[in-house]
Amino acid sequence: MSAAVRRRSPCGSGQAVSGEARTHTHTHTHARTHTHARASSAMQPGDDAEVPALNDLNNNSSSSSSKHRSGAQGRDGFRNQQKDSEGSMESPNLEFEYGDTDSLTAELSELYSYTEEPEFSLNRDYFEEDFKSHVKGRRWVELSVDDQRAYVMRLLDALEVTDREKRLKVARAILYLAQGVFDECDLEADVLHWSRHNVFLLYDMGIFTALLELLSMEIDNNQACSSAVRKPAISLADSTELRVLLSIMYLMVETIRVELEDDKPEWRTARESFKTELGSPLYNGEPFALLLFTMVTKFCSMSAPHFPMKKVLLLLWKTVLFTLGGFEELQEMKVRGREKLKLPPLPEDSIKVVRSMRAASPPASAMELIEQQQQQKRGRRSRRPLVKQDSLDTYNERDPFKNDDARDEEDDGEDVDSGIEGEVDPLDRDVIIQPPPPPPPLRPPTDRVSFPKGLPWAPKVREKDIEHFLETSRNKFIGFTLGNDTETLVGLPRPIHESVKTLKQHKYVSIAEVQIKREEELQQCPMTMGEEEVEETPAEILYVGMLPSLSQYVIALLKLLLAAAPTSKAKTDSINILADVLPEEMPITVLQSMKLGIDVNRHKEIIVKAISALLLLLLKHFKLNHIYQFEYVSQHLVFANCIPLILKFFNQNIMSYISAKNSICVLDFPHCVVHEMPELTAESLEAGDNNQFCWRNLFSCINLLRILNKLTKWKHSRTMMLVVFKSAPILKRALKVKQAMMQLYVLKLLKIQTKYLGRQWRKSNMKTMSAIYQKVRHRLNDDWAYGNDIDARPWDFQAEECALRESIEKFNTRRYDKNQNSDFAPVDNCLQSVLGQRVELPEDFHYSYEMWLEREVFSQPIQWEGLLEAQ
Repeated sequence: MSAAVRRRSPCGSGQAVSGEARTHTHTHTHARTHTHARASSAMQPGDDAEVPALNDLNNNSSSSSSKHRSGAQGRDGFRNQQKDSEGSMESPNLEFEYGDTDSLTAELSELYSYTEEPEFSLNRDYFEEDFKSHVKGRRWVELSVDDQRAYVMRLLDALEVTDREKRLKVARAILYLAQGVFDECDLEADVLHWSRHNVFLLYDMGIFTALLELLSMEIDNNQACSSAVRKPAISLADSTELRVLLSIMYLMVETIRVELEDDKPEWRTARESFKTELGSPLYNGEPFALLLFTMVTKFCSMSAPHFPMKKVLLLLWKTVLFTLGGFEELQEMKVRGREKLKLPPLPEDSIKVVRSMRAASPPASAMELIEQQQQQKRGRRSRRPLVKQDSLDTYNERDPFKNDDARDEEDDGEDVDSGIEGEVDPLDRDVIIQPPPPPPPLRPPTDRVSFPKGLPWAPKVREKDIEHFLETSRNKFIGFTLGNDTETLVGLPRPIHESVKTLKQHKYVSIAEVQIKREEELQQCPMTMGEEEVEETPAEILYVGMLPSLSQYVIALLKLLLAAAPTSKAKTDSINILADVLPEEMPITVLQSMKLGIDVNRHKEIIVKAISALLLLLLKHFKLNHIYQFEYVSQHLVFANCIPLILKFFNQNIMSYISAKNSICVLDFPHCVVHEMPELTAESLEAGDNNQFCWRNLFSCINLLRILNKLTKWKHSRTMMLVVFKSAPILKRALKVKQAMMQLYVLKLLKIQTKYLGRQWRKSNMKTMSAIYQKVRHRLNDDWAYGNDIDARPWDFQAEECALRESIEKFNTRRYDKNQNSDFAPVDNCLQSVLGQRVELPEDFHYSYEMWLEREVFSQPIQWEGLLEAQ
C-alpha cells in the first residue's frame, strides 16, 4: 500500500486507492466526458421542457433554454459521474434501521434552527423572572406536583391577557417548561426526563387547548400577514409568536406520542385521550391536522409568507403519525382488516422481511463500463473476472440469465444503452487493467457456495391473472372461453391443470380488491344493498375534512418539496421557505456564513423529510381505509407532476446527499443547553459529525421511492411515464447506496419497466436483473424479464386516468355528497300524512305567527296557472 494515496469517500471515511488505478482513470477523461455529456442531456426527467406541468408548479419549474441547460449539466454531470464512479467501489454497508421516526433526541433537535439558539436563554430568563416572583427560594424540580399544577394554572390565566408582549413572555415561560427546565439539569437525560414530566402536566392542565386558540388568532392576524407580504426580506423576527406556539405544541405532540415502558398509568390514559382529541373534529368542527394544512396552503399562496413552514410541517407530520398510527400499527390494522373480511392471513410480515435483507454491491458506473469495452476491443479481457462476495449476484450463484452466447453480447456492445448502462462488478476494474493475478487458494465447497433457503417473499397471484391464464389456455386448446370461470378445466391438458393448481395455491386477494367489488355492487344496486355503514376511523375523519380542498393541499406540499429539493435552482418567483431560518442581521464573517449555510441546508433536508413521511403515511392509511381514497390522493399527486419531481430529486449524486454532514452536534438540542459551548471554527464546521450517513436524508430517499412505487404499481400509463422520463439510469445510480430497503424499492421500480427498456438494456444489466429476481416478490405469470407481446398494449394515459377518475367520483358522490341521493329517497304522496307531520318550529314562532301568515300567505298572489302546469 506504499503507493496508495488517501482520499475521503462520499461517506466520510478515508479509503486507499492505488496510484496505478488513479493514473489509468485519467487516461479515459475524454471518453468519459463525451459519454457522460450524452447521458446527462438524456437523463433530465425533472426538467420542465419534458414535463407537462400544471400551472401551479409551472412558476417553480420554468427555466432558461434547453441548449444552455444541457451544456451546464454536461459539465456538472461529468463531475458528479466522476464522484459516483469513484465512490462505487468504496461505499460501505449502511447500518440503517428504517422506522417511523429517528430517535426522540434527534426529532426534538430538528425542531430548532441553529439561528434560534439565543432564544433558549431568552425562554429561561422569562420563566425565572416570573417564577421567582411567585415561588420564593425554591427551584422547579424541588416543587411538589400540586405546587407545580398551581403555578401552571397561573400561567394559563396569564395567557388570556390582551397585551401581546405579556402573552409572548408567558408563552416563552411555558416553552421553557416543555423544554425540560434545562438550567436546573446537569445531564441530557435529565432534560428529557423533566421535559416529559412537564409536558404531561401541561396537557393535564389544558394548555394545548389554550395554545390552539392563540394559534388560530395568529393565523387570522391579517395585519401580520399584510405586513409580511410588503416586506422585501422576511426573517425570524416576523414569526416569533407563531414559532413559540408551534414549538410548544410540537413538543407536546411528539413527547406524548412516544410511549416508554416506565410510563405511569395516568400518562398512558392521557396519551389515548390526546390521540382521540387530535384525530376527532373537536377543534372548530375539524381535526387539528386540517388547521395545519390550511397554514400550508396560505403560505404557498403567498398570503402569509412569514409562517414558519418547517415547524408547521413537522407538527403536521407528527400529528398525522400520532392520530393515524405508524407503519407497525398499519401492519396490525391490515391483519385485523383481513380477518374482518375473512381473507387468508398475510403470507409474511413485510417489515420483518425487509429488515432481514442485506444490501448488495452497486452496479458499475459508466466510467468502468467504458474501460471494460475498450479492454474488450484490445483483447485483454480476462475470461472470468473476480466478483465480490456480496455483489448483486448474491449468494455466489451464477447468473441464471448468462446462457446467452458471450460473442452476441460483445457484438451488441456498441449500442448506446450498453455504453451507459452495461454492468461490470466494481472489482472487475483492476482485473481488466492489470494482468490476471494467480488464482487465490480455493476454500472448501461448503464455504464457497451458500445457497439461500428460499426467496424472501412468497409469490402472489391475482384472481385476474388466473382468469387471463385460463382464457389464453382455452383459446389455444379448445377454441373458446368461459368468461371468469376459474373452476372448469374440461378439455385442458394435464400440465394446465397442474399450473392452475399452483396458481391457486399462491392466490392473494387484497383488501383493495374486496373494496372495489363491494363498491361496484353498491353502485349497481343502491336500493337493494341499502346504505353503507362507514366506520368513523381517524383516517376517514381526516379524508372527509380534506376532501373539499384536497388538490390545494397536494399542490402546496409538492411546491414545498420542489423548493426544498437540492436539485432545484433558486428562482425569483419561487416561494421562500427560509423565513424561519434567516436571522435579522445577515452574517458578516466567514464562520457565520458557513454556519448559516449548514443551517439552511439542514432546514431544507428536514422539510423534505417531513413532506415525504407525511405523503407516504397519507397514502398508506387511505389505501387501507378505502382504495378509492388512496386513488384520489394518488391521482392528484400524478396530475401535479409528483413523478417527474421525485425523479428530479434523485437526479443528483445520491451518495453525496445521503452522506451530507449538514449538522453541528454542539448546537443540537439538548446538548447545547446542558454543556458549555466550545469555540466554533471553520475546521470543526467542515468536519461535521462522525456518522457514516445522514439518517434523515436516507429516510427521505426511501420514503420518496416508496411513494413512487405506490403511484405506479399496477398502473400501465404511469409506468410508461417512468420510461418516457428516462428513469432507469437515475434509479440505477441510486443502487450505489448499500442499504437493503432502499435497494429493494429501486429494484421494484426497475422491475415494472424492464420489459419496455429493450432487449439490449436487459442484456447489459444482467446483475440488476439477478438482483430483481432475488430481492423482489414474484408474480408467477408476470413476464417482467422478457417483455413478450408488449406492443399489443397501447399507451393511452388519458383513457386510463379518466376511467379511474370516473370510478373515484362515483365513490365520492355516493358516500359523501348527500344531496345527490335525493333521487333515490322515498316520496310521501299522501296529503294526510304530509300535513300530519310534526315540524320543529322556533320557540318564539307563536309570537309572530299572524305576521308570518300575512307576509307569506295572504299577501302572496297564488299562481293557479303555474300550479296546473306543474301538475
